[in-house]
Order: sequence, then C-alpha cells, then structure tokens
Amino acid sequence: MKKIAVSLVLAASLGLAACSGAEEATTEAADATAEATEATADAAVEGADAATDAAATATDAAADTAEKAGEMADKAGEMADTAGDAAAKAGEMADAAKEAAK
Repeated sequence: MKKIAVSLVLAASLGLAACSGAEEATTEAADATAEATEATADAAVEGADAATDAAATATDAAADTAEKAGEMADKAGEMADTAGDAAAKAGEMADAAKEAAK
C-alpha cells in the first residue's frame, strides 16, 4: 500500500513538473518524494516495533505455559509417588493377612 502511495506521489510530482516551471516542479517532486520516503520508513519502524512487542508477549506467554507445565509434571510425580507408597502399604497388609491366616 505504501509503495502505491509513493508511486502516486512520484507520478503526481512528475506530472506537475511537466505542466509548470521545471525547476520549481523538480524541487516539489524531490520534496514530495522525500516526504513519502520518510513516511514509508516511519511506518516500517512502527511495524517492526509492533512485531517486536508481539514477539515479546508471545515469548512471555510461552515461558508462563512452560512453567505451569513443569509445575503440573511435578505434581503428577508426587501423586505417582503417593500411589506407589499406597500400593506398597497394601502389599504389606496383604502379606500380613497371609501370615495371620496361617
């Protein structure tokens, strides 16, 4: 879109140069081209800033998600340990019941 705008400004400037005083029109065309170039550069910088901000936000969100996943994995490990302890206790009780039955 900005390339189109720059092209239109340049075409208008060249048309103006053909219709009026060449020196004045050339100066106006150069000024218009410089302004269009500056506007395009400013828009590119703003776009790059916005992209950088979006990338930082995404990185933060990914880090938060990874941290939460780590916490959940730790909790699952603790629960597995508890289940293993309960299974061992049940095995001990079964052995004790067998001994008592003898």
